[in-house]
Amino acid sequence: MSNLTVGVQGKRDALEYAARVFEGNQGLSRSRIFDCLMAREQLGSTGLGKGVAIPHGRLRGLKRAAAAMLRLKEPIEFGSPDGQPVRLLVVLLVPEHATQEHLEILSELAQMLSEPTMREQLQTILQPAALLAIVAAWEPIRPRGLRC
Repeated sequence: MSNLTVGVQGKRDALEYAARVFEGNQGLSRSRIFDCLMAREQLGSTGLGKGVAIPHGRLRGLKRAAAAMLRLKEPIEFGSPDGQPVRLLVVLLVPEHATQEHLEILSELAQMLSEPTMREQLQTILQPAALLAIVAAWEPIRPRGLRC
């Protein structure tokens, strides 16, 4: 296993792990981050299916959107619509008032993670820099005539 792969015991443990990652990188309270992510999960699972979930939330005090990827050593139950356990989580936090940005990022993440080739690469790439490069190079499919 690579250093990109983590061992967790379930959804709660995975979200606690993500909160620790964000605490170290964003300087925000781990408990606030965890509570934010859990509150969203209580509204309904953020599992997409095909072994992927996008836990997310809006957080006061966050300056800009931040994401963390967790690849799990063993898949966990996440309440996904297809009933499959989750092995890949992309955890997203956005500033509290960034509603439109939140929706746009979620849409692009869902589109990216629904591509089988991209999911396979995200599960198998061993070097963090290579993983970041693959994600950064991905281009969403936009409807004709739409310019961003």
